[in-house]
Amino acid sequence: MDYSVAALKLLCSQLKQAREVPSQNSFTLGGILFQRAWLQGILVSAPDGDGDPLLLDDGTGVTHLSLTGEFRHRHWKLGMYVMVVGGYVARGGEPPLIKVHKIVDLSSSPDREGMWYLEVIEAYKLFYQPLVEEFT
Repeated sequence: MDYSVAALKLLCSQLKQAREVPSQNSFTLGGILFQRAWLQGILVSAPDGDGDPLLLDDGTGVTHLSLTGEFRHRHWKLGMYVMVVGGYVARGGEPPLIKVHKIVDLSSSPDREGMWYLEVIEAYKLFYQPLVEEFT
C-alpha cells in the first residue's frame, strides 16, 4: 500500500465505478488513481463471529468493511455512524470491500451525515474535478 497516495473521500456508489490499474496496484475513478477510500455511513450489520464483515450504508449503497487487529476486538453496534479509511478491494459481482485502517464512531456528532455529503462534493470540486478535466 502506497500511503503517499491520499484516500479519496467517496460515496459507496462511486466505488462501483472504480477500475483496477494492475500495473500500479491501484484503482482509477475518472482518471484519479487511488488505493484507499474514505467513507462515512451507518453500520447496518455487525459481525456474528470472528472475521465477519461489518456492512456500511451511506445512503447511496452498501460496502463491506473487513476489520483487522485492534478494530476486530471493539464492540460495533448497529446504527452507529462511523468514518472509515482503508484499502479498497474490488470484487466482481459483490459489494465493494474496504480493509479498514481507521474507523471512528461519529455517532455523537450533530449534522454528521449532511456535512459528509457536502465534504465529498467539496473535495470533488476542489481536488478531483480539475484532475478529471486534465485527463479528458
